[in-house]
Amino acid sequence: MSDPSTALSSDPHRVAGAGDRSRVVIIGGGPGGYEAALTAARQGAETVLVEERGIGGAAVLTDVVPSKTLIATADVLDVVGTSRQLGIRDAEDGSAPGAGSLDVDLGAVNARVQRLAAAQSADIRASLVEAGVQVVDGRGRLAGASAVEVLDGAGAVSESFGADVILLAVGARPRELGTAPCDGERILNWTQVYALESLPEHLIVVGSGVTGAEFASAYRALGSEVTLVSSRAKVLPGTDGDAADVLEDAFARRGVHVRSRSRAASARRTQDGVIVTLTSGEEIAGSHALMALGGIPWTSDLGLVEAGVRVEDSGHIDTDRVSRTSVRGIYAAGDCTGVYPLASVAAMQGRIAMHHALGDAVSPLISAQVSSAIFTSPEIAVVGVSEQDVAGGVVAGEVLTLPLDTNPRAKMQGLSEGFVKLIVRPGSHTVLGAVVVSPRASELILPYTLAVAHRLTADQVADTSTVYPSLTGSLAEVARRASITATR
Repeated sequence: MSDPSTALSSDPHRVAGAGDRSRVVIIGGGPGGYEAALTAARQGAETVLVEERGIGGAAVLTDVVPSKTLIATADVLDVVGTSRQLGIRDAEDGSAPGAGSLDVDLGAVNARVQRLAAAQSADIRASLVEAGVQVVDGRGRLAGASAVEVLDGAGAVSESFGADVILLAVGARPRELGTAPCDGERILNWTQVYALESLPEHLIVVGSGVTGAEFASAYRALGSEVTLVSSRAKVLPGTDGDAADVLEDAFARRGVHVRSRSRAASARRTQDGVIVTLTSGEEIAGSHALMALGGIPWTSDLGLVEAGVRVEDSGHIDTDRVSRTSVRGIYAAGDCTGVYPLASVAAMQGRIAMHHALGDAVSPLISAQVSSAIFTSPEIAVVGVSEQDVAGGVVAGEVLTLPLDTNPRAKMQGLSEGFVKLIVRPGSHTVLGAVVVSPRASELILPYTLAVAHRLTADQVADTSTVYPSLTGSLAEVARRASITATR
């Protein structure tokens, strides 16, 4: 990865004459592409965005927006199903809510998912057009280091654009096993699940990373029997170990069958279902299988080698922290770079690229300041350094943890799963990292992200007013405990 330390106005990679109505051509209309296009257009650049599969990219059409919409429905059922302790009963027979009295019309759920995704895509296209971006439907590829050609459905060149600045934001596609070809009916990848008309009776999820864990959590809440095949000892490898433990306990209570240290060798259709065969030779029978095995960047046949753009062995485009590639004037953003497979990071990379290319002062992407969330039940959100970093001697830090069940608002809502973890620098107690495991952890992580980004101390977090009662009270309380520890 290139050295980003020279991201200043004198940088030789900046475009000469960028203030003189430069032309920016962007390949890819996902978060990295459309945010870059809006940024460039607002800075006065002539901006062209080329997109083949629909504005919004996978994030809007087949990944983030659809999956989180599906999860929102699952969350409602999950809340209803655990509300007996709050005194809520079925009006007819007094049974626990959801115990046979509720079911899911998955066809209706998925129809709503697709409507929302299409509406979001249309809204983004309208914003681009309003900003003055020329949106071109077709497949873009490099024609050298300073031009982009657009191919039609037959593979013929329909248009060409010279460019002062090019941004590659082509995203990634689901990785599949050759021995488990996805057919969109019984064996599915994560873009195909929204075509299902009925709830899978028994869904076998292959892969225990973020995507696999989220779908396993959601489909179990919706009512499917779920088996999760994990090649690792724990689900969510690379995530905070305590958070993974909480999720595994939640899976066990909810009836998700986790097959750890197991690897899928193949999957095949049967007359009325699927068989997933493990490398041990064991077979697992289900109604459907979801292959959640990560992504492969859409970088083949993009003209990268011919243009001189350096590509990693994985197919990801090599970039620095201001999104530059190895070729002057060509930038890249999003999942095709392999930095973080997050829509928020793709958008940030796209904005940074345009600010840098067009002559604005810019702050490079700092990985320690990136927050992320896993939308399981409960949610898991993290930012900054991890407890593993502290334990491994990578960074000096103190770790403080507060269980969520000590929070008064959590008690009122019947919440018992989760915790807040804060990592601070010894002595100064500057906030270095945090983990939040709770409902809406994706919302609660923001104060800690601000603390990490702006080098706030635990004292400053603790002294900030919070609403009582609220889950945010635990964010301040664990910081207060760090402050108390420092005075002893």
